[in-house]
Amino acid sequence: MYAIVTVAGEQTRVSPGEAVRVPRLSQEPGSVTTVDTVLLLSDGDSITVGNPLVEGASVELEVVEHGLSDKITHVKKIRRKHHRRRRGHRQAYTDVIVKDILVAAKE
Repeated sequence: MYAIVTVAGEQTRVSPGEAVRVPRLSQEPGSVTTVDTVLLLSDGDSITVGNPLVEGASVELEVVEHGLSDKITHVKKIRRKHHRRRRGHRQAYTDVIVKDILVAAKE
């Protein structure tokens, strides 16, 4: 079973028990959060595609830790002008564990 969800503006494929790195969330480590923006849901033999979201589906995520990724540097140079500029950036992320994929029963 897997699902494609939107977490903090980024689409991610998740499965139960999987550890995933997503953009920074505001929740504290150890807390459990529910994501309702499920775009696609697969239970092995059938695939449900949302229009735009799958109704009644959600994913429970447990926040493990926050951190910063490796530094990405950008160098800009204008030749013969004695001009160089170097910029760096570290993107913030959150490591989460997928607890469960929940599907509401259809009536």
